[in-house]
Amino acid sequence: MAYGLTFGSEVLLPELEPMAMAPAVADIMINVGPLPQHSADAAAAFHFEAHRQYLTWQTVGAFLISDASRIDVDPAPGVDDALIAFPLLGPVLALLLHQRGLLVLHASAIAVGGKSAIFMGDKGAGKSTTAGAMIRAGHDLLTDDVVALDVSKPLDPMIVPGFPQLKLASDAAAAISLKEAEVRPLVHPAIDKTQHRLRGAFSSDMVPVTRIYILERGARAAILPLPSVASLPAIIKFSYVTRFGRSALPSDFAATHLRQCAQLAAHVGVCRLEVPTGLDRLGEAVDLIEADLSFDNALD
Repeated sequence: MAYGLTFGSEVLLPELEPMAMAPAVADIMINVGPLPQHSADAAAAFHFEAHRQYLTWQTVGAFLISDASRIDVDPAPGVDDALIAFPLLGPVLALLLHQRGLLVLHASAIAVGGKSAIFMGDKGAGKSTTAGAMIRAGHDLLTDDVVALDVSKPLDPMIVPGFPQLKLASDAAAAISLKEAEVRPLVHPAIDKTQHRLRGAFSSDMVPVTRIYILERGARAAILPLPSVASLPAIIKFSYVTRFGRSALPSDFAATHLRQCAQLAAHVGVCRLEVPTGLDRLGEAVDLIEADLSFDNALD
């Protein structure tokens, strides 16, 4: 189970939370079988329609999302389930959640005393690393990499919890040292992040969206509110679907996506979070985030 959905899968997915009793019909079915190849020459190829989305990576395989409820997987020769799961539980699942009406951000999210912190930023900005530092400080993971928001109530957007796993580069993992985590082997030599399965420190409850932080490197830890005119472009930039370009928003999906992003920008504080260079200084950013959210508590 993940994101409030049940999964029936022919791909082994130990990352997901097991259920005590399997449902008669799963929300999402994942099947393995041959798929037509849209582009045999490209390292990666994507094709999007209103109710079907096709993604392929030569080194992993092909994925077909149908009707926001089924994923067909055609693995590349010799590829095991651990490597298949990397894109399956990342961009493929993100697109499926988007198709189901959720606003999906490429980010990490942490629960902090009934409130939340979402970390967005460019590749290498330290989203998962900052989330890991927050976990070490006693807070709970909500989701990593794929942050799904229920925006059906625009004035009260909620983070839908994912599954208890955090992906960290080796130097960050060594610096943070999540003691209660099970570290899984690298899935591929070209992927430098290890998967840390959390035994605790995970929130399975939806949490209101409190603050969105755009991570940047700085000389010292600092939080600077973004003006409203800059908040919307930032949310659009780091929404997951925009990674695939305009073709990923066929039909009326583009208007819906823009409306969701605008509503989020209007009702949630978006800030620039400057994180000091050096893993030994992560605690400075954690202290600042905690103080910022505590101040938000005082205003409630």
